Amino acid sequence: MKILSHFSLRNLLAATALLLFLAGCASGPHVRTDYDPDANFGKYKTWGWYTPIAMEQAGYSSWMSERIKRNIEREMEARGYRFNAEKADLRVNFQAAVQERNDVYTAPRMDFQYFWSYRARAYVAFPIWYDEAVVSRYTEGTLTVDLVDAEHNRMVWTGDAIGRVVRRTPEERAADIDAAITAIFAKYPYRAGESQPAPLPKH
Repeated sequence: MKILSHFSLRNLLAATALLLFLAGCASGPHVRTDYDPDANFGKYKTWGWYTPIAMEQAGYSSWMSERIKRNIEREMEARGYRFNAEKADLRVNFQAAVQERNDVYTAPRMDFQYFWSYRARAYVAFPIWYDEAVVSRYTEGTLTVDLVDAEHNRMVWTGDAIGRVVRRTPEERAADIDAAITAIFAKYPYRAGESQPAPLPKH
């Protein structure tokens, strides 16, 4: 019986927890991207999977990783890239991570202080307004897609979908995966064989 390493088990649990988050807010996850300014995107025409895929380091796939793959295949093909498992110009990798976060903010509060009034011959209450620091703890998940120059084994573009972890049904998580990959690739401005980025839609 194969025993998972602590690292592989941690990655598997992180990936599972991560994919609970993707619809944490109505507008979808926050997406951020980065790229290599020296990369020549015009030379990339074919693509394949990076080996091993970071999210499958336990040695096997899951329905979630297979769903992510199908979405990435759709996005790459829509941009004119041809799949070539043996000799690809770009290798695609994806991974998941979760971490605990704290939000610190102030909230207005009101209290009363009592003072003795000699005129009223009684204690009189006066309202006191102040700001109270509030700490909100939550779990943040990040789904990352990397495009790697296969010849130089160098990442040339990366996109992250970031959001809070919330509990979802498997059907809802499947739809969330679709939305997250779509949101990431909406920020990818290149097409196969074209060196000039296309304008991205404005939001």
